[in-house]
Amino acid sequence: MVKWFYDLAKFVVWCGVRVVWRARVRGTENVPPSGPLIVACNHLSYLDPPAMGCLCPRRISYMAKKELFEIPVLGAVIRALGAYAVDRRGSATAAIKRSLEVLRAGGAIGIFPEGTRNRSGDVEPQTGVALLAALGGAPVVPASIRGTDRALRLGRIDVAFGAPLELPAGRKATRDDLAKFTLAIMNAIEALAEKTGGNT
Repeated sequence: MVKWFYDLAKFVVWCGVRVVWRARVRGTENVPPSGPLIVACNHLSYLDPPAMGCLCPRRISYMAKKELFEIPVLGAVIRALGAYAVDRRGSATAAIKRSLEVLRAGGAIGIFPEGTRNRSGDVEPQTGVALLAALGGAPVVPASIRGTDRALRLGRIDVAFGAPLELPAGRKATRDDLAKFTLAIMNAIEALAEKTGGNT
């Protein structure tokens, strides 16, 4: 990640979402200021990662589908912003390894548990967030974003961060633990969305 480029891009996008989409953000006090962290958010549009990234007080690295890195200019830009590729049709080993490197260095990663854009709300969440939380020893901050699916109509964007969630300490997480933790994360995201007047 190129720090100066990230900070510049964050400022530019922040200005855009604040002015054009009148973005509102709440719950930033729930985001730990340091240490390994996973921000788990619902996913409505391609605008979600930059909007969430500029409104979160922490610098976030995102997983992105590998096809995006093959697009001229865009690939170089998102790589400079700290994004790293995941092959949704093949092995996720490289993406998991990179995620753990970020977490063990005390960084924050952003993940959309549904794994793809989900405007209808009927995409089943994956347990990858819970697995990374277990392997990386990281709390998960649930987050909700609303309005990005109406960006072309210049609808307001709302972002909310919830209280950190953690897996049971002192023992290795079981498959059942991961499934229950994934459900807890998704329930927290949904509750945040309801508080801002809508669904995920």
